[in-house]
Amino acid sequence: MPMTAQVIVEKKKLDNPPLEIHYLGDRVLRQPAKRVAKVDQSIRQLAHQMLQTMYSADGIGLAAPQVGVNKQIIVIDCEPDNPENPPLILINPTIKRFGQSICDAQEGCLSVPGVYLDVKRPVEVEVAYKDENGRPQRLKADGLLSRAIQHEMDHLTGVMFVDRVENGLVLAEELQKYGFSTQAVKPFKS
Repeated sequence: MPMTAQVIVEKKKLDNPPLEIHYLGDRVLRQPAKRVAKVDQSIRQLAHQMLQTMYSADGIGLAAPQVGVNKQIIVIDCEPDNPENPPLILINPTIKRFGQSICDAQEGCLSVPGVYLDVKRPVEVEVAYKDENGRPQRLKADGLLSRAIQHEMDHLTGVMFVDRVENGLVLAEELQKYGFSTQAVKPFKS
């Protein structure tokens, strides 16, 4: 597991997180993110603020478009209660390989608070990315980490997990219950 060296974030909730999370229906969530040309201190600062915002919202992943930043950066921490486990920062991530097995599991999203629905995704994934120091990395992941990587990477292409939900009736009920419009969903065709 790659170690995060330069971005140290205390895993705690802040009363005033540094970034504002955008919600389903906001156009910023549908724009494809641009590649990061150079990994520098401003990118590390953004990743730091993204992590603070994610921890403050009780999340395990956050993509830059969710905080209104059109850059290919995602942060993930599948163990937010474990101070020994460093978070992952993935810059310009690309999926190199998907595993053969597909799994249906419940997902939620900080941009669609309260809504948790089943989504089918490959169980395993291999991803290439740059770390917060600009060094190329590769990571093979399965289980929750694999799902979190795929979910956050979808945000970089303007896809949201609700777009992948197959049960339209349950989707409509859940969105309505939490005040979201089904008009904001763009069904994903793979």
